[in-house]
Amino acid sequence: MKPYKNCPKFGCAAAILSAIGVSAFASGFDLPDQDAFAVGRGLAVTATADNPSAIFYNPAGLTQLPGNNLSAGIYGISLEPQYKNPNTGAAYGNQDPLGGIPQLFYSYGNAKQGFSLGLGVYVPSGLSVSWPDNTGFRTLGTQGSVEQIAINPVVAYKLCDSLSIGGGLSANYANVDLRQGILWPGQPFDQFRFQGDGWSLGGNLGILWQPIKQLSFGAAWQSGTKTDLKGYTTAYNTVATPLANPPYYYPAFSTKTGATADFQFPMKAEAGVSYRPTPKWNVEFDADYIDWDSLGTVNIQQSSAFPPLFPQNIPLTLDWQSSWYYELGATRYFDSGWHVSAGYIFNQNSVSSAHYNPLVADEDRHFFSVGIGRKGKQLDFDIAYQFGYGPDRTVTGSAPSATGQTANGTYSFISHAVAVSVGWHF
Repeated sequence: MKPYKNCPKFGCAAAILSAIGVSAFASGFDLPDQDAFAVGRGLAVTATADNPSAIFYNPAGLTQLPGNNLSAGIYGISLEPQYKNPNTGAAYGNQDPLGGIPQLFYSYGNAKQGFSLGLGVYVPSGLSVSWPDNTGFRTLGTQGSVEQIAINPVVAYKLCDSLSIGGGLSANYANVDLRQGILWPGQPFDQFRFQGDGWSLGGNLGILWQPIKQLSFGAAWQSGTKTDLKGYTTAYNTVATPLANPPYYYPAFSTKTGATADFQFPMKAEAGVSYRPTPKWNVEFDADYIDWDSLGTVNIQQSSAFPPLFPQNIPLTLDWQSSWYYELGATRYFDSGWHVSAGYIFNQNSVSSAHYNPLVADEDRHFFSVGIGRKGKQLDFDIAYQFGYGPDRTVTGSAPSATGQTANGTYSFISHAVAVSVGWHF
């Protein structure tokens, strides 16, 4: 018996692993849900930004907050993508649907001097998805997670009564864990896995202009960051794998080697206009752009190879496309300090059918939200509910893995989320 012979079908790891780089992500991996008040009004806050989460949404808004202000919150989500196999008609769902994203913001404002300082610790990117092994796309992806944590100090300054600017730097820690099958199309006998983490430096800027009481305009920018992920790859096969032309086969094996990968987190830019016909109403429309085109090709560089199954360097072509969020929100304020909000978001898909991966499960999506809260002299709170819906998307013509599996099929999306934030002024 001669292992590893006469096997061009499995000789190219780029084909085997061509989709692993996106296996963790759904609707990209952007997490703009950093405050319950913002979630309740559909994230349309770029031209409002009047609580400490302005550090994330528009740092120029901190000049509206005198004294010391602390805000803490969590965004909890149940992420429920669905897949229907076009050959069997069987339906499958995410096995790891629950996630929680915390955030913490602090600001200090000196009204006399016209400047403010702030510090945010939050998760601007991240997601976790896990599919069962019998879906029909096991060799395109089984599990994946990505997490990015930002430590973001900012400074804001009021140029005049109607115009403020702000900006800062962010130290970003990222952790990525990606997994998929190798040779067995429908059995959990093997796995390829890349794990890595690293740090990067980024920044954000914002401007807020309110020429009259009824109108406010805001714009913000967050830089893209490239993170040098350092970690390792592991691969195993627990059952000897016969090939089409005996006596050749792949034996059981297990391997681990150091690996690195440069991963690009994209640039974001947003702008919005807030209309306030009376002090009791605030209606805002925002448009957010995300530069997904910048992801390009991710190269996993291993310290040693495992030929012919895995070459030393593995290029992963993502071919994502830049996309937009469109956000509309409204808040009604009451004399007692209470307020209620509602919002809507349309999110364009970012992944083409040719490079589609089931764990991305990307399609055009709609989000609807409602929220309620109260601002007090020292204590604030907000709570919001968000419902996400993605109509059926039928994918055809997707690139196959080396075992012949494709991402073809029908995908849909449902999510339920609750956000809670508590603020303290002192």
